[in-house]
Amino acid sequence: MADTQRRGRRIMMTDGERDAYLTEQRTCRVATLGADGQPHIGALWYVWDGTSLWLYSLTRSLRWAQLRQDPRIAVVVDDGVEYGDLRGVELSGEAEFIGEAPRTGELRAELEVPERLFPPKYFGMETMPHDGRHAWLRLTPETVTSWDFRKLAGLT
Repeated sequence: MADTQRRGRRIMMTDGERDAYLTEQRTCRVATLGADGQPHIGALWYVWDGTSLWLYSLTRSLRWAQLRQDPRIAVVVDDGVEYGDLRGVELSGEAEFIGEAPRTGELRAELEVPERLFPPKYFGMETMPHDGRHAWLRLTPETVTSWDFRKLAGLT
């Protein structure tokens, strides 16, 4: 990752823990900015390929329109109920629009991995369905911060 976490090193996830966590989780929260600087946050499904977070977004959404104007994006994936169970990853950078919008299934080498990972995770299918409403955003993060409060129990 481009930027390393400075604070909370004792509870940050290792690269392997982070990759496993992002692979197993299903929903993220995506923050974008309006022209007036007002933030917008919405939940979205995603897949992680070990380098980039792939977001499958409605093309007629506020998120999509805002990213067309300003590609800056922040994404949080987190879970836990009790304080000692909290864990998560925050990724930020600039979103890239990949493939046609909306996605029709044109062959595109860049989309081979996300379109292989996404359908079994969310639809129980091997082949990516294309509904004429969604398209791909890729976030290759510039900064990544992670935390796993379960590690606090081992600290003295």
